Amino acid sequence: MKDSLVKKILDARIYDLVIETPLTKAVGLSTRFSRPIYLKREDLQPVHSFKLRGAYNKLLQLPAEVLAKGVIAASAGNHAQGLAMAATHMGIAATIVMPQTTPQIKIDGVRTRGANVVLHGDSFDQAAGHAKELSERQGLFYVHPFDDLDVIAGQGTAAVEILKQMPAQVEAIFLPVGGGGLAAGCANWIKFLRPEIKVIAVEPEDAACLRYALEQGAPATLDKVGLFADGVAVARIGEVTFELLKDTVDEVITCTTDEICAAIKDIFDDTRSIAEPAGALSLAGLKKYAEHANTSEGALIAIESGANTNFDRLRYISERTEIGEQREAVFAVTIPEQPGSFAAFCENLGKRAVTEFNYRYNRADQAVVFVGVQVRAGGDDRAQLNSHLVNCSYPVVDLTDNELAKVHTRYMVGGVSQLPNERVFRTRFPERPGALKDFLSALGGEWSITLFHYRNHGAAYGRVLFGLAIDETEVDTLTAKLAQVGFSIEDETANPAFQLFMS
Repeated sequence: MKDSLVKKILDARIYDLVIETPLTKAVGLSTRFSRPIYLKREDLQPVHSFKLRGAYNKLLQLPAEVLAKGVIAASAGNHAQGLAMAATHMGIAATIVMPQTTPQIKIDGVRTRGANVVLHGDSFDQAAGHAKELSERQGLFYVHPFDDLDVIAGQGTAAVEILKQMPAQVEAIFLPVGGGGLAAGCANWIKFLRPEIKVIAVEPEDAACLRYALEQGAPATLDKVGLFADGVAVARIGEVTFELLKDTVDEVITCTTDEICAAIKDIFDDTRSIAEPAGALSLAGLKKYAEHANTSEGALIAIESGANTNFDRLRYISERTEIGEQREAVFAVTIPEQPGSFAAFCENLGKRAVTEFNYRYNRADQAVVFVGVQVRAGGDDRAQLNSHLVNCSYPVVDLTDNELAKVHTRYMVGGVSQLPNERVFRTRFPERPGALKDFLSALGGEWSITLFHYRNHGAAYGRVLFGLAIDETEVDTLTAKLAQVGFSIEDETANPAFQLFMS
């Protein structure tokens, strides 16, 4: 299969539509890490992602009688836009089935490129199932987004360009992984031509399907998949892509949402372009590698794989960037409830910049404040600040890595409940019309709602924090009731972010 793939990559004739994207030196990052760092700018493709390569290459391999009937695909956006543009270029009818949760910018991008859009379901799996039904019913050829050798070969042309454009010495190339098409094509070309170069796959921590497959020895399905980096939010690595990746990837690095947000900012700082979360994923992995690498043998290269993101998401990305860069610490600090306490606390912070300060009176003797403080990236400045505050006799709880605190609590400091049987839960639901109503209907009128906080981050899924007047013995009943309609919950009653500020 690998020899066949190399030949297919060599035979790809896609450059009447695809452009050869530049390999751009990231000057700021190179200075910060004291080594050359480069970005392969796939965001500059006509559809602002690498997906055009594979989609177009696949269509070029299909016989005329198949193309005459039309093609169909399921996609959350980038594959859809690539296939739509390629089909229009070739005069072929294309239908794209997209989840109802797809960002509007991607839906509009597909429609303006000439494809028929069908919105179905809340997830890629539901959309894919419907696309396959339509394929069989209408005789349309189904173009898989990643698990197809011709698609993989098209994506692999990005690596052909990298090895032609690259500086003389390269230590590692970082490849984002969702279904694995881009990584499989590029990894096999790199190892075929330059086996000494490290190939490092990068995945989100909450969607690491390649790492899971390598642990299991075969493709396996993740129980849950995070959707922030929607372009790589895949629960199961492809069968074909896994066979091509299992022996060609040297390492798998996983990254948090905050680390991805920080990488988006880094790309903006160096290129003035705004990558989508999946587009910045490989750079997030590169940075983790560079921070801990014992060598500096050559350049590091990351593929900036796409730039299709809703403008609405930028506020969420901006909020998370400082923590992702380890430049902000978030603490709950207890101070005396007396005049002059705030001034004394700020004095003990020294000249550090305060990024956030939330407080509301609720106890006569003590005040708990929610405070964000700038710290130096890397090293142990955050830990030193924590220790300094403790030495100044302040009780401190570090909430920097607490998801509840970052997503909900920081916007809700302002009152507490005295209900003895209140419990608090977190859930998420697809961002589509009627989703919130469906959730509340599923919840029913069996329990009184004591707290509710919902934020739309411009992502595929909205996040909800809700409180109920419910006995502990009834929690299993609630969990089962919501599970029947597709909602899972996490009990956050014991979370210090809740206990300190809202209970």
